[in-house]
Amino acid sequence: MQNLSRLLNPKSIAVIGGGAWCESIISAALQIGFNGILRPIHPSGKIIAGITSLPTIEEFPGPIDAAFIGVNRHATLDIVAQLRSLNAGGATCFASGFSEVAAEDALGSDLQEKLILAAGDMPILGPNCYGFLNAFDGCSIWPDQHGCRKVESGVAILTQSSNIAINLTMQTRGLPIGYVVTCGNQAQTSQTDVGLHLLDDPRVTAIGLHIEGFGDLRGWEALAHKALAKNIPLIAVKSGKSQHAQAAAVSHTASLAGSDAGAEALLARLGIRRASSLPVFLEALKLAHQFGQLASNRLASISCSGGEAALAADSAHSTSLVFPPLNSRQHAELSAALGPMVALANPLDYHTYIWRDEQAMTKAWAAMADPDIALTLLISDYPRADICDPNDWDCVTNAAISAAQITQRPYAVVASLGELMPEHIAKMLMENGVAAINGLDHGIQALDLLTRALPQDPVPVLLPGKNRSAELLDEHTAKQDLAQHGLQVPRGAMALDRVTAAKEAPEVGFPVALKILGLAHKTGFNGLALDLNSNDEVKAALLQLAPGRILVEHMITGAIAELLVGITRDPAHGFVLTLAAGGTMTELLEDSACLLVPATRGHMTAALNSLKMAPLLYGHRGKPCVNFDAILDAIDAVQSYVLANKDSLEEVEINPLICTVQTAVAVDALIRKTQ
Repeated sequence: MQNLSRLLNPKSIAVIGGGAWCESIISAALQIGFNGILRPIHPSGKIIAGITSLPTIEEFPGPIDAAFIGVNRHATLDIVAQLRSLNAGGATCFASGFSEVAAEDALGSDLQEKLILAAGDMPILGPNCYGFLNAFDGCSIWPDQHGCRKVESGVAILTQSSNIAINLTMQTRGLPIGYVVTCGNQAQTSQTDVGLHLLDDPRVTAIGLHIEGFGDLRGWEALAHKALAKNIPLIAVKSGKSQHAQAAAVSHTASLAGSDAGAEALLARLGIRRASSLPVFLEALKLAHQFGQLASNRLASISCSGGEAALAADSAHSTSLVFPPLNSRQHAELSAALGPMVALANPLDYHTYIWRDEQAMTKAWAAMADPDIALTLLISDYPRADICDPNDWDCVTNAAISAAQITQRPYAVVASLGELMPEHIAKMLMENGVAAINGLDHGIQALDLLTRALPQDPVPVLLPGKNRSAELLDEHTAKQDLAQHGLQVPRGAMALDRVTAAKEAPEVGFPVALKILGLAHKTGFNGLALDLNSNDEVKAALLQLAPGRILVEHMITGAIAELLVGITRDPAHGFVLTLAAGGTMTELLEDSACLLVPATRGHMTAALNSLKMAPLLYGHRGKPCVNFDAILDAIDAVQSYVLANKDSLEEVEINPLICTVQTAVAVDALIRKTQ
């Protein structure tokens, strides 16, 4: 692992270049409180931000811990090599025009390789990168304005977007940010390299990650393992949901999995909690900073409005969070605090009988908390200080802090509207052990993330390998190959002509299906005839079928449910296992769940149970249950085939897998692989 200590906590900074960006580097460093050696370097010796430049790097007074390289991409290479020869601690490469433009400019990729070679073992952030802010130690390399101020403990934020990083530093939610590190192209130093280093800083309470692409999957696994061992939550925003899947020409699996489903499955496997938006990201980081992993998904909520109580319940409706009924102790103490006019429930509307009575409010809020409750939400929006008297709400802040001190239980004051939680109130609450949530809906989503169980020992994902061309196997060959790994397939025979096919049907056993091999989608091309129960029906159907070799198969009866089981090779995330409603329901229901290979039987079971059609597996409306073990055996067989053919496989799909009381049979199979 790289040693980033000198780069991210420098005692000396060289600012190389002469543009306005270099002036901003000096301003940002002084703004955050840097008091080490800070010198600009420019051959003209001109004054930059009030400091006379040194003509050459060699004239820098002492070792260079960190450097900002603010010159063009070609000159950057020589400067990186020069810094390395001087044993510098690291550098931020600001210039663009490297791998991010390789598709339009072949020189970009070549320059990136030369940059890596020039740097050697000297850490570099970027290229195409803003640098970092270290608000713990008061130092930065940052060519722009920022909103960070010194903190004693807080979160680290790592981004692949410098502009998003700037915006996040400007938050007014009371979140203490200790580090902001932008990673740019990650030519040499990756997000995971930085994350692994920051996990060793005891001041870091949680790490937030803005991810555009993953890169080295083993690095992400290492980061997740280390964070889990140190009990440091990882919260991510992953862009790319709207990108259309690069669907294969023949299967449903590719379109169901898509590029984002692979990312979702990878984050879940790693135990990295994915936020749906930047506000949820920030609220999750705040809660993680305050409480870490919450003990359970059980919440209590108290407010002085029935509307707010209903909003709390509704906001949690589509999550795993629950508001359990009040127990006898809560009921008795709340009744004593609020009197007979308040109907007691959770979420609770306590009306306004005790408003401004700080002692009574404290008593009621203390009564609402319980050892069986992970967090008690106190919903209250603060008035606008510019046109209202905010002192009228001091009772809320004081009662919340007092209740937390009395009970020693976790509390959060929640503003239903994000803008109605003033920053100074949020900081006051957090400094006294009470969380502050900007926005009820965003807070509920953040709590949903922080109450989810994490994988304790995630199995390494199967790496995808390099891009390659692939061909479609015929269905008969695909089934025979899968059967060798334990997949149950129907009795069948392949016939080269119609006469042979007619003779094979009685041997296979009625009812039979006839399939023309070599057609990916048989239904629309006269390639399929189903449920044939006699020789005459077979002969009549053969006259209507398209030309080609014929697969004659026994049809499986007694179906309770149909599933799709598919695995595609995702170049970014590994092999993605998709489980979905199968047969004619695949496109209609859009009901699927994705995992990464290899997946355990526990993960498979959880994924199957998450499907909308899951009740069918357990005997819906009086029907018998499927053989669940047989389904898991079938998925395991498909995984076994993938593991054995990972170097050549592009995708495999079973659709449908017919699930019965006794077994699970693959009645259609598709495989694309290199030959």
